[in-house]
Amino acid sequence: MKRHATSCNWSMCFPLCELQEQTVGQLALKAISAGCLSAAIAMVTEEDNTLRSVIGIDLGTSSNRVGVYMNGHVEIIPSDEGNRTMPSWVAFTGSETLIGEAAKNQAAVNAQRTVFDVKRLIGREFEDKEVQRIMKLVPYKIVNKGGKPYIQVEIEDEETKAFSPEEISAIIVTKMKKTAEAFLGKKITDAVVPVPTYYNDNQRQATKDACLLAGLNSVRIIDKPMAVAYAYGLHEYGLHEAAPEKNFLIFDVVGDGTFDVSILEIGYGVFMYRASTHLGGEDLNQRILEYLIKNKHEKDVSVDLVKLRIEAEHANRAFSSRVDDLSEPLIFEEVYSSLLMGLVNKAMEDAGLEKHQIDDIILVGGSSNIPKVQLLLRDYFNGKVEPKKSVNPDEAVAIGAAVEGDLLMKPQHSAMC
Repeated sequence: MKRHATSCNWSMCFPLCELQEQTVGQLALKAISAGCLSAAIAMVTEEDNTLRSVIGIDLGTSSNRVGVYMNGHVEIIPSDEGNRTMPSWVAFTGSETLIGEAAKNQAAVNAQRTVFDVKRLIGREFEDKEVQRIMKLVPYKIVNKGGKPYIQVEIEDEETKAFSPEEISAIIVTKMKKTAEAFLGKKITDAVVPVPTYYNDNQRQATKDACLLAGLNSVRIIDKPMAVAYAYGLHEYGLHEAAPEKNFLIFDVVGDGTFDVSILEIGYGVFMYRASTHLGGEDLNQRILEYLIKNKHEKDVSVDLVKLRIEAEHANRAFSSRVDDLSEPLIFEEVYSSLLMGLVNKAMEDAGLEKHQIDDIILVGGSSNIPKVQLLLRDYFNGKVEPKKSVNPDEAVAIGAAVEGDLLMKPQHSAMC
């Protein structure tokens, strides 16, 4: 590759004609000979970065997206089927391993060998309440291996194998990595992967391990609200030391019945959390269950609680999947409205902010298409703040991760780890 005229520091070391005609390797050697080591390093770094691409991966509970920053914007890379998302499903048929749409489409006839919702298991202990709850809801077998939950499936006739959640996730990440490589026409070794703010160290490390198992060498784990902020370009605003402080409330329906509310303070060179709270899917399921018992059966406590619990799960999934016309409309009024606004109220209290101090609300995920959620937020802030969804809410996390990936290749940012 030939080096063209540039305004970088090393242009001061050599005549313009040399910069135009010499390769990077030749110029770097000359820079070292001239005692200009920093210029040599800068040359090689810039050359390496022109060849590298850092992908952004939204590794979701039910679906995944992968994006890359190129030509001044983020491209969401389509799956083999041409979709902008890939289901988080893996299936073993005996002759092959199916991933994404192919796995999901055959689940009905191969239920015990089709794995999904693995993100709920990653980084947890086998005795974790969430793991024990999930075991009752999925058709595949979860076993205890060294105190960790493993997915045991029959990979071939009469041959079973136990996979860790990280290994199943790695299969999904490998597929996305290969899809990105085919799209870009080059090898991918680096990625930025956002995770929920409530993830503990074990869950963060397990997510990173899954990516490393997939063949990625460098993985940066960031919080999802930060990725959303990058997607909206808030990092550019925050870098200006003269920019006044602004508070952004990010409301996220994660997709598995879990809700997150985060408040970011950005401005005067500051980019920080004021508060972050979340409400787990099981908390909502329990409240819906109590509602169903109270309103459908009044004092009859001998009702089949298993059936009601399943109905509660379905109602919660329907809500977080953007279905506005629930089979039980009052569930929203009596359960969701109080819980969700309680979540917002707690975040506001934790941040020590008054309602008028919130400058913008950003909706992410399924919440963006639920009119009642938007109305609740408008009313809570007295109609003075209109919820934003100018960036595709379902793609904001992947977009932000890809933007961060591009920033990481720039000299002023720290190296990936």
